[in-house]
Amino acid sequence: MNKHFKDAAYYARRAATHAFYGVRETLEPVETRVRRRLGYEQPEPESRVETLVSEAKAVEGEARNRVAGVTRWFRSS
Repeated sequence: MNKHFKDAAYYARRAATHAFYGVRETLEPVETRVRRRLGYEQPEPESRVETLVSEAKAVEGEARNRVAGVTRWFRSS
């Protein structure tokens, strides 16, 4: 009997997820019109490459700061 409840819970979650995506897709044009009229433009989502480049630049900046800190520490010692 427990297996049946697990199966039912799985399919209920799956149905809820699909319903969410369906409602979201259906209301997307309405959301766009409302945002446009209110002056809130939704920013374009970054592509995967742009995201990776920005993360790499952030890591590079952090590495430069750490190296500069270590260099200052060695010079002051």
